[in-house]
Amino acid sequence: MLLIFLAEFSVIKPTFGLLIWTTVFFMLFWFVIGKMAFKPIANALKNREDTIKNSLEEAQRAKEEMASLKAENEVILAEAREERAKIIKEAKEVKDTLINDAKTKAKEEAQRIVTSAKQEIENEKQAAIIEVKNKVGMMATDIAEKVIKRELKGQAEHESFVNTLVNEIKLN
Repeated sequence: MLLIFLAEFSVIKPTFGLLIWTTVFFMLFWFVIGKMAFKPIANALKNREDTIKNSLEEAQRAKEEMASLKAENEVILAEAREERAKIIKEAKEVKDTLINDAKTKAKEEAQRIVTSAKQEIENEKQAAIIEVKNKVGMMATDIAEKVIKRELKGQAEHESFVNTLVNEIKLN
């Protein structure tokens, strides 16, 4: 008997009972799938949406933070450049000061050496002049002594001339 019932079954011409049973099974399937699959899928999609939203917000915060850090880095870099320029300027000033001090000291030392050399030359010159004067004086005395000895042949003339000279010296 069952075969007879199946023999008349046609998918193209559904009967009223088939429509009702199909609808009941579909509704039951829809309810079970809705409870078992649609809510977890909807929850998973909601979680995915929240995760993507949070990720986008974090990316935006990271982007803003990177922009802030970049601005801070630019400020720090500008300050470092200013500091470097300041240090270089100070180093140049110190270098110029040291060079000028060295030049001044060298000039002073050279002037001192020249002055010392001039003083030594003057001292040597004075010593040479004194030595020459002494030698000239000695030579003049020797010559005068020889001339006087020749002129004054006797002892009496000699004593008389010496006394005359002694008297002239006392008067002056």
